[in-house]
Amino acid sequence: MAILSIQSHVAYGHVGNRAAVFPLERLGYEVWPINTVQFSNHAGYDSCTGEVFTSAHLALVWSGVKARGRIGECEAVLSGFMGAAEVGHFILQAVDDVKTANPGALYCCDPVIGDYGKGVFVSEGIPAFIAGQAVRYADIITPNQFEAELISESVIASIDDAKAACDTIHELGPSVVLITSFKPGYAQDTTISMFLSSEKGFHVLTTPELSLNPPIGGSGDLTCAVFLARYLPDRDPVRALELMADSVFAVFEQTCAERESELSIIAAQEKIAHPQSRFEAKKV
Repeated sequence: MAILSIQSHVAYGHVGNRAAVFPLERLGYEVWPINTVQFSNHAGYDSCTGEVFTSAHLALVWSGVKARGRIGECEAVLSGFMGAAEVGHFILQAVDDVKTANPGALYCCDPVIGDYGKGVFVSEGIPAFIAGQAVRYADIITPNQFEAELISESVIASIDDAKAACDTIHELGPSVVLITSFKPGYAQDTTISMFLSSEKGFHVLTTPELSLNPPIGGSGDLTCAVFLARYLPDRDPVRALELMADSVFAVFEQTCAERESELSIIAAQEKIAHPQSRFEAKKV
């Protein structure tokens, strides 16, 4: 199976496609990466060089891929950091192309907008495009809690709030909503959860919250990619959540053990491919 992955690229580190492509390949997928930007490293460092690619550039690359005559083999489109709002329009056109060739293909949108403590960190126009257009195309959406609040235009401080926010997002289009960093007001400081809403109901999965100081980029990109990889074979969102959570936690454990400033995805690859069954998604 092939996955078209449209997101950022860095020469150094593991964010965007550099956090998604290798795990997808390690899990057995052929990946067609199209990079929305090419940067030296992610913007969390004290300096960052590179450029954002235009939608015309991306469309040119995609036209060459389509010319190979194989897009009917594409099972999913995965999108992340866009770089500019115009790139979003290219992504939706690529989704249309893939779904025309393979009506069973899925669009998984990681709506990269911002986070608590950072606020909105993307270019003007991207938040409105994601909330107003991309989400309506998506089959799966994987916002963090901050992004879920923006998209649903609500405050999430409890499980009931999360349920209501997910219901609002479902009305826009996606059948699967995964809030990747769910921390209600009463949560312990030593744990962090993910909140899943799907045809199987509402589920919460909680893991220890490891101290990554300074915070390390790419965890959302990794989470989204591995969830999609685990979801595609049998379309079981709960099982996909449990497998993904164990793999992502194992990467965090490896990163902490090595005291790395980037996700230790390569070192933890066997744990991505062969997760343990340490975490259970509980229905709420």
